[in-house]
Amino acid sequence: MNGHEVNSSRLDPTLERQLIKQACGGCAKSAHSIVEAYQDRLHAFVWRLVRNNHEAEEICQDTFLRAFASLDSFDPSYRFSTWLFTIGYRLCLNSLRRRKDYSGEVDFSGLSSSGRADPAESVSDAVANSEEARRLKEVIWDSVDQLTPQQRATVLLFYRESLSCQEIGQILGMPAATVKSHLHRARNRLKELLSGHLVEDWSVVRFSTSAQSA
Repeated sequence: MNGHEVNSSRLDPTLERQLIKQACGGCAKSAHSIVEAYQDRLHAFVWRLVRNNHEAEEICQDTFLRAFASLDSFDPSYRFSTWLFTIGYRLCLNSLRRRKDYSGEVDFSGLSSSGRADPAESVSDAVANSEEARRLKEVIWDSVDQLTPQQRATVLLFYRESLSCQEIGQILGMPAATVKSHLHRARNRLKELLSGHLVEDWSVVRFSTSAQSA
């Protein structure tokens, strides 16, 4: 690691390439650092698709095992997260094909009433933590759960991971234009589902702090 500190939410591209190179050379510490950097994001994505804690853990473990088993074939010109999420998404689809219904508790910790996380304590924090805001969060995530797996994955990757349609297409195995179509249909479906819950302006509903435009 040469004294480098790993950011658990985002890896610097230069450090990421260094860690991958070292992991390919058999460095267990570098491999562990890669897992630490991506495990929380991957688990959040997988869990929201399969909605089962035990299954999500297994899929994440399998994702990392498969990724490291074929790490020599990874193209460093791409983002490692894109490759990792591609493997995880395919494993999720395999799991969902084996069962049609799923359920579970929803984590609303990253969603505020304005859709923008603010670490500073303020009046807006109090509003976001109000009973009405918690109710809206629940309604929003319940609505997301009613989307198709492809639409749900598109929404999560676009708003939570702030990926471009091109990057999402690489993960889901479809053209960017198809991703935009899924995103458009998902937005319209969510508008319908949320229309009776006082969500007057859809633009305020966000799933991450830095969503990109489609």
